[in-house]
Amino acid sequence: MKSKSDIGVVGLAVMGENLILNMASKGFTVTAFNRSYNKVENFINGRAKDKSIRGADSVESLVASLETPRKVMLMVKSGQPVDDFIETLIPLLDKGDIIIDGGNSQFEDSNRRTHYLREKGLLYIGTGVSGGEEGALLGPSIMPGGAKEAWEHVKPIFQGISAKVADENGDLTVPCCDWVGDDGAGHFVKMVHNGIEYGDMQLICEAYILMRDLLGMSADEMQAVFADWNKTELSSYLVEITADILAYKEDGKALVESILDTAGQKGTGKWTGVTALHLGVPLTLIGEAVFARCLSAIKEERVQASSVISGPTPVFNGDKTAFIESLKQALLASKIVSYAQGYAVMREAAKEYKWELDCGAIALMWRGGCIIRSVFLDNIKTAFDKNENLSNLLLDDYFNGVVSNAQQGWREVVATAAMQGISVPCLSSALSYFDGYRTANSPANLLQAQRDYFGAHTYERTDKARGEFFHTNWTGRGGDTSSTTYDV
Repeated sequence: MKSKSDIGVVGLAVMGENLILNMASKGFTVTAFNRSYNKVENFINGRAKDKSIRGADSVESLVASLETPRKVMLMVKSGQPVDDFIETLIPLLDKGDIIIDGGNSQFEDSNRRTHYLREKGLLYIGTGVSGGEEGALLGPSIMPGGAKEAWEHVKPIFQGISAKVADENGDLTVPCCDWVGDDGAGHFVKMVHNGIEYGDMQLICEAYILMRDLLGMSADEMQAVFADWNKTELSSYLVEITADILAYKEDGKALVESILDTAGQKGTGKWTGVTALHLGVPLTLIGEAVFARCLSAIKEERVQASSVISGPTPVFNGDKTAFIESLKQALLASKIVSYAQGYAVMREAAKEYKWELDCGAIALMWRGGCIIRSVFLDNIKTAFDKNENLSNLLLDDYFNGVVSNAQQGWREVVATAAMQGISVPCLSSALSYFDGYRTANSPANLLQAQRDYFGAHTYERTDKARGEFFHTNWTGRGGDTSSTTYDV
């Protein structure tokens, strides 16, 4: 083992422990630290035994074990614990040393920490890490941002441990990791990744409930469908694991049928929705996915409502095979809308925060290792390679063609779900967004008239130049004074 470690990692929960093992397997020497030293001892004498991993019994010994510039990666709970560790580390580090936050921190915190640590002479990297336990161990998708001058020092480690995808020759050499941008850009992209993940998961759940409650399919029958879909343009990690989940039996019964229908969340999907609202981007599908989890959480209230509120009892008399094909098309089109909305948020954030986000490179980083990896991320990269200023994925020829071809099945599924009383908020909101986005003349002219009527908020006219605002005294009782025109 080298006399000095290449990097130190703080936090021995699932992600921290597996990232350390990943680093050691790629030839790096790592120092592990945890506030509870018994976890360090158990790790060093267990999974880390005989590997290039050393333990530290204090923050001081952690820092002393590192080669310069020192690199300390925090894998602790987001929020105050990160700030607390940063304050503990600052007096022990020298100018040019690097603190890395690998947790799911809010990007605003990473903006602040980058500037704060620069004032202290230190470099900060806020990096998103996606892939869960298996990804952390075998190769995650890594999305670093912060102080650009720190990148050259961590690049060999991050790209060494990241997932790899095929180059033009088919060799698995392209790392799913590259520099994202300044300040909180890395954590912002990870946040959007998680928002898309929320949407993907909810869409799959809606396909599942339609198969279960409308078509009356068994877990084995549904497993066969998802396994088949994973061999098509729907191929993705989440579709793959859904097939695995449906196949898993406990005492001869599908385990999924014994799991309570209340979903948890850690906040990244909510952050994505709130940020989209601040930026003025219609992130409708991901917002519905977050609210679907909130609705699932009020289990007792839903059970009570089910005995009081009546609705249709699902009955299907059509062609089951044809409907499953329509469901496949609805799922595919809706997934594309989810990515389109996510990329629209990133585009607006790049303008707002003056980040130079490479949308094609982000698609590349998501092709392997991460939770939302799917076969059509290659098509997303191609779309942005063709047009780096593409405003919406739905305007790309490939995605426009796929969604257009899926329309009939998509509409059939959403209409059937509505008539049969089955809630599919993401499938339906995706279709509504699609129809709204392709509508040249929306009803917002009436909305602006209403705003001007009760609040004198003014409006623009179709027969005048954009940027010229008008007010009408609709009742004859108001004056000519108008409110300030502004956008929120």
